[in-house]
Amino acid sequence: MSEILCIFVPESLIAIMDKDTFQELLTKEVESYKSLLETKDNDWIVKGFIDVNKNVYTITKDTKVVSKIIEIILIPHLDAFAKRNGMTMELPSKQNYYPDLTFKDADGNLFAVDFKSSYYGDDRKVNGLTLGSYWGYFRSRDVKKSTDYPYDAYKCHLVIGMLYKQSMTDKNEKDIYSVDELEVIKSVIEQFIFFVQPKWKIASDKTGSGNTRNVGGVDDIDDLIAGNGTFANLGEDVFDDYWMNFFNAADAKKAGIGKPRYSNLATYKAYLEKQQKISRKLKK
Repeated sequence: MSEILCIFVPESLIAIMDKDTFQELLTKEVESYKSLLETKDNDWIVKGFIDVNKNVYTITKDTKVVSKIIEIILIPHLDAFAKRNGMTMELPSKQNYYPDLTFKDADGNLFAVDFKSSYYGDDRKVNGLTLGSYWGYFRSRDVKKSTDYPYDAYKCHLVIGMLYKQSMTDKNEKDIYSVDELEVIKSVIEQFIFFVQPKWKIASDKTGSGNTRNVGGVDDIDDLIAGNGTFANLGEDVFDDYWMNFFNAADAKKAGIGKPRYSNLATYKAYLEKQQKISRKLKK
């Protein structure tokens, strides 16, 4: 009598890994990260750095330091997430390469994920959120430019948003503690909020920081969570066109176009209308 071998395949492995499925799976995964990173009192579980002598040095509130530590904690969990869903996760081959994480499914489809973090206040507004460059790889999408894969090779470009409050505590960076004193060390951040959204859905029409070539995000927490940015109702194609043709004052001068073509969504619309008028004249 022949035997019948039954093999159980998890539902996540037989699902079609398109961009919507990937975002749905990643969103579900990230929902668990608040409890992972917080104590029962909503404080950050990280208290400081420890040396071989078991001395604990407290952490600064510096956003770059805080963000990097959060990423270090989350990366193993995201790697496990990839494996559970029949994917591999790749870190960039060089520092400052885009994106922070590349997920690849069995068919070779690529999904870009970037960590983006900021702190927020009682008004539920974040203190700035930059979404990456609108120059370089963002414009030269069919070649590798500070990337391991061309920008256009990715099915989607998602953001894991990591928002937190800075704790109201006196600076204690001069103090050294023992591991037995962890309970008395006040965490520098608290009350995490996590979300997953496509980059274009949470983008604004403003640059992210000063004169740098970065796309800025909207600052309202509820809009970030819901993916209700400036371009959300206009579409990814409008977002791409806006930022691929955006010039700041210095770059406009270097490019020989004089001044920037536009600086916000209203002036972008006016610019397009002018271009359409010229186009219609040429067709006569």
